[in-house]
Amino acid sequence: MSTLVVPILRVADARRSVEWYRQLGFEQAFEHRFAAGMPAYVGIQRGDALIHLSEHAGDAPGPGLLYVWVEAIDQLAEHFGVEPDEMPWARDIEVTDPDGNRIRLAEAVPPS
Repeated sequence: MSTLVVPILRVADARRSVEWYRQLGFEQAFEHRFAAGMPAYVGIQRGDALIHLSEHAGDAPGPGLLYVWVEAIDQLAEHFGVEPDEMPWARDIEVTDPDGNRIRLAEAVPPS
């Protein structure tokens, strides 16, 4: 049996957020609105990682914090102009999306 956990982040403008998350390699998977003019509920995906972004006021009041495992942390660190932190389990960086949600991106360190 497999389990997939999908975090939901509250965002003010889903379109703006989708564009911001593209920097991290995420692409829009779907968009749902109950009717025209209603808040958007959007899924973004990078490989097996899926995040839902919700404009609905009652969804996931935040800001939130996500820990995302990636490969090639140095490229992302360079893009955001930061140095990775060296942890015993990973090299990681933290960035903040336009809505104040914090995203920790980490590349696993090989066991010693």
